[in-house]
Amino acid sequence: MPLTSQFTKLVLTCSLAVSSAFTPATAADVGGVKVDDVATVAGKELKLNGAAMRQILMIKGYAIGLYLTEKKELSAADLLALPVDRPRRVALHIQREINSDEFGQLFIKGMNANSTKEEKAKVINQTTKFGEMFAALEPVKKGDVVTLDWIPGQGTVSTLNGKKIGETLPEITFFNAVLRIWVGDSPVQENIKRALLTGK
Repeated sequence: MPLTSQFTKLVLTCSLAVSSAFTPATAADVGGVKVDDVATVAGKELKLNGAAMRQILMIKGYAIGLYLTEKKELSAADLLALPVDRPRRVALHIQREINSDEFGQLFIKGMNANSTKEEKAKVINQTTKFGEMFAALEPVKKGDVVTLDWIPGQGTVSTLNGKKIGETLPEITFFNAVLRIWVGDSPVQENIKRALLTGK
C-alpha cells in the first residue's frame, strides 16, 4: 500500500475514534423537554427508566425522569425494595415559575397522600428539614433542574442546577416516601407512575 494511502487510512481511523469519543449523550423528548438518557450518581452511570410530563389541564409543571442502575419494567413495590447500595435519581425539569412555599407544599402534599400515619412518623424529622430546604429557596424558574439522588452510604442529596441544597437526609425510608409521590397508591398523575415504572 502506498504511503499516502496508509496515511489517509490512519487519519480516517483517528477521526472516527475522536468523533465517537465526543458523541453527545442521547436524550428523550418529553413534551418538548430534553431529558438525558443517562446520569452519573455516586460515580455510577444510571439509565433513564422512564420519563413523563406533570401538567394540570394544559399547564406544564415539570418533566420528570427516574434513573436506575439498569433500565427495566418493575412494580412500585420492586422499586421501593431496591437494595440500598444502588444509587438512583429523580430529576425534575421545571416548566413554570413556582415559588418556594408552593413547591414545598407540592412535595409534602404528595408525600402525605401516599404514606400511612406510621410511615409519616418514621420520616417526620427529615420531612421537616426537606420542607425547610424549599422554604429557603428562591422561586424555581422554567429551565431549572432539581435532582433528588439516593447516594449509598450518605442518603438523599438534593440539588438545584447542579448545586447542592439543604442537608443530606440519611434514611432510605425518606427517599422512598418521596418516590411514592409519583409511584404510590395515589400518585400525582397515573401516567407518570406508569412511565417511570415501565418506560411507556
